[in-house]
Amino acid sequence: MKKILSILVVILPWKIKRLIYIKVFKYKIAPSARIGFSIIFPKMLIMENNSKIGSLTYCKSIDLVHLKESSKIGTLNWITGFPSNNSETGHFSYDKNRFPALIIKKHSAITSRHMIDCTNTITIGEFTTVAGIRSQLLTHSINIYNSRQESLPINIGNYCFISTSVICLGGTTIPDYSVVGALSLCNKKYEDCYSLYGGVPAKKIKDLEKDTKYFNREVGYVI
Repeated sequence: MKKILSILVVILPWKIKRLIYIKVFKYKIAPSARIGFSIIFPKMLIMENNSKIGSLTYCKSIDLVHLKESSKIGTLNWITGFPSNNSETGHFSYDKNRFPALIIKKHSAITSRHMIDCTNTITIGEFTTVAGIRSQLLTHSINIYNSRQESLPINIGNYCFISTSVICLGGTTIPDYSVVGALSLCNKKYEDCYSLYGGVPAKKIKDLEKDTKYFNREVGYVI
């Protein structure tokens, strides 16, 4: 029944779609939240006031998607992972603390045409933008020394700006008030706030002024 509904619900009007999500799938969706013509079926979906998911975005095989107040996921994004209760293949069975989730805090956004691998938890802080197109957040890879799949969370801080075509690997931490330049590769825990990072691999390029207007916004989207 759920499999059939998961196909049909994509094209239904929003009021009916929301009712099915809440009654059948037990999702928690605020009246002011909205989903476009997208396939959105994590194990649990929580959408707070004024949160939005655009059309043609695909999201399955993760435990939780939580969009906090006024946060957004745009169009044509691919969001997948490896659910925690899937033991058929034995992948990640050694890691009891792994939690496949995407948590987007208030007034933050993932724009369009990004690939988000939530095999482990990805957290995006408040007033942060994953901007441009074709960025990849990849929480899992193969450990060649142990010859097994391994995953690590990704944490992006508050008031960050992630430019176009950025790659963040598992274990990456971007501190608050940071800008990551286009085409950068982030692969570790960065520590300095109010900084511009860039390159392959990314490193600190320069300090940024604390009174930069982007870092002092009271609303999410820049217009």
